Amino acid sequence: MSGRVPRIREDIDIDGQRVALVREGLSIAFYMRQPHELMASAVLRALERYRQAISPRQPGWYVDYSGDWQPVDAAGEAVVRQRLLAASALVELIERPDSVTGVAFKYQGRSKAVAGFEDEERESTCALEFRLPIEFLDDRGPEWIRSFAIDLGRELPWTSGHAGLSLEVGAWSRALTPRLREVTRRHPGFDLVHRLNRLALYLGTKLRPPAWLNFLGPPVLNELGGAEALRSRLHSPSTQVESLSPDRAVVSLGPAPEAGDLEAGDTLPAYRELARVLEPWLYAHKGEWGFFTEAEVRQWERRFL
Repeated sequence: MSGRVPRIREDIDIDGQRVALVREGLSIAFYMRQPHELMASAVLRALERYRQAISPRQPGWYVDYSGDWQPVDAAGEAVVRQRLLAASALVELIERPDSVTGVAFKYQGRSKAVAGFEDEERESTCALEFRLPIEFLDDRGPEWIRSFAIDLGRELPWTSGHAGLSLEVGAWSRALTPRLREVTRRHPGFDLVHRLNRLALYLGTKLRPPAWLNFLGPPVLNELGGAEALRSRLHSPSTQVESLSPDRAVVSLGPAPEAGDLEAGDTLPAYRELARVLEPWLYAHKGEWGFFTEAEVRQWERRFL
């Protein structure tokens, strides 16, 4: 299955060891408007599900408040748990501190004491991301990934979410920008998230661009008229709309994630159809994104329109 996914790797050699700076992979993300303290236990349970699912591989390092990587040993495990159960949380776990590998967990949980949850006009939200290695497409199959993504979100009060192909960047440098610009312009099916904690400040109830799996909840799904009304507006034969509850649904764009290839004429029409339907609710980032200019970010976010 992953044979249809282009290999996007940027490596360097350090003392005879290859270190990946950029890697293609899979990302599962959820965005939640409820304050962190109301769902801290659910986030912790989701992390445990993730760890069990990817075993024997594990995110064995966490970043401390100084920005340094520390091992998730017994002491580190206690730190991670303490952070996740606190009033607000900022947690990042990875498999290796020196190389992107496709295994990572990131969470930005904002407290109700933070401006934004008491005022509906504010845009802050809680953001959660799980990463899977691209090899899981072959090893476990896309249906396993789809079921796993739905299971991860089952207890979370998400307003939106997505799962699909994504570029994992260890450290976005100016030297990497031409390669990232090339890939994102040619292969629109790849997502690219820079600084999840910043995204959490501004996303609110808006939606990220379409991905392979699109989780839609309140208020957007209600404003669309519900799952049945949304289904009636989507005509691509590869699109599936599944109701998960009265006010939540997942839209699957095909049986497996696709990168697309604009140079080969593969424009991902099902993604474009969904983008047109969701356009009034799509998020527009303000300012730069890594080393992309604001104009480049705007063009990339609207790549399906």
